[in-house]
Amino acid sequence: MKKVLLIPDSFKGTMSSAEICDIMERAILENYKDIDIVKIPVADGGEGSVDAFLAAMGGEKVKIKVKGPFFNEIDSFYGIIEGGKTAVIEMAAASGLPLVEGKANPSKTTTYGVGQLMEDALNKGCKKIIMGLGGSSTNDAGCGAAAALGVKFYDKDGKEFIPTGGTLKDVFRIDKSNLNPLLKNVEIITMCDIDNPLYGENGAAYIFGPQKGADENMVKELDAGLRHIAGVIEKDMGEKIAGQKGAGAAGGMGAGMVAFFGSKLQMGIETVLDTVKFDELLSDADLVITGEGKIDHQSIRGKVVIGIAKRSKEKNVPLVAIVGDIGNGIDKAYELGVSGIFSINRVAVPYKEAKLRAKEDLYLTVDNLMKFLKRLGI
Repeated sequence: MKKVLLIPDSFKGTMSSAEICDIMERAILENYKDIDIVKIPVADGGEGSVDAFLAAMGGEKVKIKVKGPFFNEIDSFYGIIEGGKTAVIEMAAASGLPLVEGKANPSKTTTYGVGQLMEDALNKGCKKIIMGLGGSSTNDAGCGAAAALGVKFYDKDGKEFIPTGGTLKDVFRIDKSNLNPLLKNVEIITMCDIDNPLYGENGAAYIFGPQKGADENMVKELDAGLRHIAGVIEKDMGEKIAGQKGAGAAGGMGAGMVAFFGSKLQMGIETVLDTVKFDELLSDADLVITGEGKIDHQSIRGKVVIGIAKRSKEKNVPLVAIVGDIGNGIDKAYELGVSGIFSINRVAVPYKEAKLRAKEDLYLTVDNLMKFLKRLGI
């Protein structure tokens, strides 16, 4: 064996993707001294996405001050990769739930700071922006970010204001004519792993509002605001975004990224694979090792493991999934490109016990796999 690609998802609450890559690498090198190991930490769009891209590709972490969720000044950041051509932004860095701890209120929070991160990247000459949605404290349909980049929102009296979740209902007119001209020649990809519509019982407010601090009455008000802004966007901008899959992501930020910036919504793993040029890396690979905390029937819908497996299958490269736990309904994974699935829960203990020994068990599981492959002369 000459080349292995390591591209695991994080084991939520236990190990980051970068940690898993390092542990896997140690186990492989214990058995194969002369081998090319390529480590690709996976970013899903939420907290840690910038660091994951930088770890996988190198680049620069840019630190700047922007407006936080309550329009307060905060320290924030984003990443620049590919020689300054591409910016990686996680909206949680400016509008994340940890930034409103103890004060969560999606009727008042804003994505304005996310727009400021985008603006800084544009001013630095970036021609592509990868936006990660996840962990947001907002429900403003991305109107704050749009305002930071020149979109103007007016109430029925003609007064300009920056909408938040609670004031979306007051938007009477939208003027996009002053949108930052630097956006014209910039490709924007939004990492979005959910398919919720903008509003309704499966929309942003009803599904995600409660975890952001909304009570039952606020959820109804937020949902009404999203319905209203969708109508104004359609009237003034000709964009029908309400029912688009992913429109309800991050408090409607999915819809806003499409409507205001012409972004494409794409599964996080597909964005990662395209950005790191995974298909090229596969061309001379002997094995791919991926993984996630638990693989079950939901995994088959196409997140990290299956997204990687499909591409590996196209190149006839075997793929092994190392996971924390194996659930039911995974048979189709083998049809989609997974060659083998191995749990690191070596002694079959409950999660609260397993997570305490997860790093050692991960090492031993990969070490065991490598010993087996080596014995086969692979």
